[in-house]
Amino acid sequence: MYLGYRDSLRWLDELRQQVDARPALVAGRVVPFVIPSFPMLPAAGEIIAGTPLVLGAQNCGWADGPWTGELSPSLLAELGVGLVEIGHAERRRHFGEDDAMIALKVRAADDAGVTPLLCVGEELLAPEATSNTGAADAGSTGGAEDAARFVYGQIEAAVGGDWDLAARLVFAYEPVWAIGAAEPASAEYVSAVVRGLRELLGVHGLQHVPVIYGGSAKPGLLPTLNGVSGLFLGRFAHDAANFGKVLDEALSLADGTTA
Repeated sequence: MYLGYRDSLRWLDELRQQVDARPALVAGRVVPFVIPSFPMLPAAGEIIAGTPLVLGAQNCGWADGPWTGELSPSLLAELGVGLVEIGHAERRRHFGEDDAMIALKVRAADDAGVTPLLCVGEELLAPEATSNTGAADAGSTGGAEDAARFVYGQIEAAVGGDWDLAARLVFAYEPVWAIGAAEPASAEYVSAVVRGLRELLGVHGLQHVPVIYGGSAKPGLLPTLNGVSGLFLGRFAHDAANFGKVLDEALSLADGTTA
């Protein structure tokens, strides 16, 4: 809700230009997506048609039927939505979405053929993981281990222990304390949390599921991360050129040209 309707149309067109300028995206090794607000979805679908961009939605309801003000996953699927964000920290905190509701939404989205993008992340940074900049200290593994266990618990609750369902999700790791911050969590901390999470998921054969990082993510971060599948950009992508820079970083990593 940062942008109005007309500004959103302009921005979506700029994103398309960034994608069109990178024909290597057609190969599918890097999958770009965009998640505009609900009123933009039909227009967004037209603007990005024929590109590798996947259209996403910011939320969904948990069923068809008489749910005033909600949007069912089946309706989103009709609009060409391939990805839906579920469980964002703002939805959990300000709209009272608990684990039970999130689990209903995840199941409904999957049933409708829309990939759930499940947002997970710890509320508070463990004291031993705090540096004087407010970012995570690279040497503090205790905080990262606790965060990984917490995030694993969120995932387990969201899929109801159905690990076959979990295999069809994309996970967005967004530590709540990093959302809207001046800088993202440190690369060392993020990498440690995702590594711990993959070890826990590996018990179910899910060590290779896509886990992307969000929380003040911006250009320059992705090449410093280890074991992280991509980035979930927010306000830093309002300048479409930043989106293009991250695409270049992702393509370089996919081609093995960046350490």
